[in-house]
Amino acid sequence: MQKVKEKSNWKGETIVEIEIERLKAFRNHPFQVRDDDDLEKLKESIKMYGILTPLLVRPIKDGTYEIISGHRRKRAAALLGYRKIPVLIQPMSYEDAVVKMVDTNLHREHISFSEKAFAYRMKNEALKQKVGRKKGQSGQQKKGKKTIEIIGEEFGDSPKQVQRYIAVTRLIPELLQKLDQGEISFNPAVEISALTKEEQRELLEAMNYAQSTPSVSQAQRIKKLSKAGELTKKHMEDILSEIKKGEVTRVEFNNAQLHKFFPYNYSPAMMKREILEILKIYKK
Repeated sequence: MQKVKEKSNWKGETIVEIEIERLKAFRNHPFQVRDDDDLEKLKESIKMYGILTPLLVRPIKDGTYEIISGHRRKRAAALLGYRKIPVLIQPMSYEDAVVKMVDTNLHREHISFSEKAFAYRMKNEALKQKVGRKKGQSGQQKKGKKTIEIIGEEFGDSPKQVQRYIAVTRLIPELLQKLDQGEISFNPAVEISALTKEEQRELLEAMNYAQSTPSVSQAQRIKKLSKAGELTKKHMEDILSEIKKGEVTRVEFNNAQLHKFFPYNYSPAMMKREILEILKIYKK
């Protein structure tokens, strides 16, 4: 193992400087490192004052270290041309590292739905492992509390809400992206996370067909059909093509008016889709 150079003390602990290439991202790290305005501000701060808070890492293998806290600091330092950065080395198990990683990152100001969801899932699984319970069971902790109760107390969510976040991790990447971008609301996302992967892919196609995203009630109906083994893409297209309760202000046409311009075998949903496509072309 390569030697590390001791630098100074920080809150009573020894800081060492490690070559940046020896610092590895946390396995399945749920938090994205974005080259955004916040990172630019961090870069400017490091450029002016240096890295004030050392990264927290744990040794893994071949003289490398896994970052528990400090992925954004490492990215900013790398962009500034740093070759070495200060770290605190704390040997710990993978499960302990997961708990520490989630705890030090979930308090960040900007957290997406998917980041929080996968962080909750990782911590829940780690806590279950720590108490020797098998994955998939409702693990218990001290004082008889379930792991989801502990997580909820720590981050201000109810156990039910923690479960709902964890459920969202079952969404396919395309739907997760729509959730993070605000195209799908959180509550409908929880409902459709119960669909199979194939049904979720068909839902994406149905959303494109109807040019619409599911409301809570629509998502619940789709989920109910899936549970009964009766869900088809046609069902989803028909449900998503319905006018939602909140759509009070709208432009309306009756079928007779529209069929002057479309074949009579076109459904209202098909005509809506064609009109939207024409409008897109017109806008360009």
